[in-house]
Amino acid sequence: MPNGAQALMKTLVDAGIEVCFSNPGTSEMHFVAALDGEPKMRAVLALFEGVATGAADGYARMADKPAATLLHLGCGLGNGLANLHNARKGKSPIVNIVGDHATYHVKYDAQLQSDIETVACNVSPNFVRTSTSTESLCRDAADAITAARGLPGQVATLILPANVSWGEGGQPCVVPPQAEAPIADSTAIDAVAEAIRSSRKTALLLGGRALREPGLLAAARIAAHSGVVVFAETFPTRIERGAGLPAVERIAYLAELASLQLSEFDNLILVDAKAPVSFFAYPGKQSYLVPDGCTVHTLSTPEQDAAASLNGLADALGAGSTPPVLQPAGRPGRPKGKLTAEKVCRAVGELMPENSIVVDESITSGLLLNAMTAGAPRHDMITLTGGAIGQGLPSAVGAAVACPDRPVLALIGDGTAMYTNQALWTMARENLNVTSIIFNNASYSVLNIELERVGAEEAGEKAKSQLDLSGPVTNYALLAQSMGVHGIRVKTSEELLKALEYALDTPGPHLIEAVVPESLNGVKRKVLPWLLKTLPNIPRPLSKALKKKIAP
Repeated sequence: MPNGAQALMKTLVDAGIEVCFSNPGTSEMHFVAALDGEPKMRAVLALFEGVATGAADGYARMADKPAATLLHLGCGLGNGLANLHNARKGKSPIVNIVGDHATYHVKYDAQLQSDIETVACNVSPNFVRTSTSTESLCRDAADAITAARGLPGQVATLILPANVSWGEGGQPCVVPPQAEAPIADSTAIDAVAEAIRSSRKTALLLGGRALREPGLLAAARIAAHSGVVVFAETFPTRIERGAGLPAVERIAYLAELASLQLSEFDNLILVDAKAPVSFFAYPGKQSYLVPDGCTVHTLSTPEQDAAASLNGLADALGAGSTPPVLQPAGRPGRPKGKLTAEKVCRAVGELMPENSIVVDESITSGLLLNAMTAGAPRHDMITLTGGAIGQGLPSAVGAAVACPDRPVLALIGDGTAMYTNQALWTMARENLNVTSIIFNNASYSVLNIELERVGAEEAGEKAKSQLDLSGPVTNYALLAQSMGVHGIRVKTSEELLKALEYALDTPGPHLIEAVVPESLNGVKRKVLPWLLKTLPNIPRPLSKALKKKIAP
């Protein structure tokens, strides 16, 4: 009869969980040993728990099913919390396995003893369970898997005491099939259809799975038929975009711009999304961004099938056969001369291969990424759902594991790259087809603008030093090389284009360090005052207006 770890492994793979992103310790050794007996489980080692959890998030977004993580006690969970937070905000399914001391050892309060359940509740509010016996372990695991891949997906944390893992008498459990998401009820569809038929200006706000092709096409048919405007949430879990798909403008990060986008609407219809709010509170500014007088309607919740609900709405409006407006193909052109962040975005749009996966954690440097890639070959984009930086490189690992036949482009700010640079080692170890572009502007640029927006007094040298990464300037190309990844530093557009073409033509991981000026200097000098002073006159869509204003 198998021990607990062996039975748990069988339960996982029989339920379709085929990848475990791990950073194990002593308490997890029986689980580690059980990997040898299960050929269907791929084990991917991370050198930091935040890489393991971020990779599981990226995997889930692209595979549409959970991976497992294996973390060492409460301290290991603590190291992985930031990217589990991003996964929770993105509704990503993850079976988060955390090892623990043997149950009889807990009373001695050993050095690594901690309250794992309390810590886990922050990222697994709906499912945290400690298995108390080998006999119950696989039932607990089946419940965790069911919870993780439920509607919506979630992080489900299973705490695995060492003696439960090594104990004999484990019995694998069969996990019931995943439930199908229901369509929105007819009352909601009829109410939304009535709002659209009114003479009031109406917008759809899409989130979650509504941003996949079926949902986008249904929303575009509604827009073409009824004149509604379609928006996407600010940081989508995964959005399908590019030539041949409907173009959807995302709600802006800056509250001032988001308010502008929504100011003309009388009805806002939520589709697997929440009403927009400001990311932070600012003195004298609104936190809730829906304009006064605008009525919020909900077509479908995250527990419902967004695409089917949109198709039901299209049928109710008579829009089911209306041709949608699609994004035409188009490249932005090859950049020339001294490198800037905008030119990096232009190069990506110019060279991006068909069926790419773009992981965007470029923060301020990627201001024009959406505009520059709008007409590129169709691709998926993963964004920073929870705002906890250090997500991009690990998510690229997970996306590449989930989709080994697709090129992955990770656009990463230099500040955030240092949070989880260990992901480069995993890329090399697993020979993943990831091209990472690091924008090296030697600054936490986004915080410079936030320093001003929160109304802080004029910053002095000490304050400015907390946002400055220029002493010393990190050499990311050499850092990548030290971990087995082909790395190169570029300072001109011509060097970037050559490096990017090589990376896209050569299998395996690559890192391109793009040395660029601090993007925010240009934003503060040219764009931000222009944005804030001329908000009422900015034409939609905002992405085109920004591109026209600051593109080289």
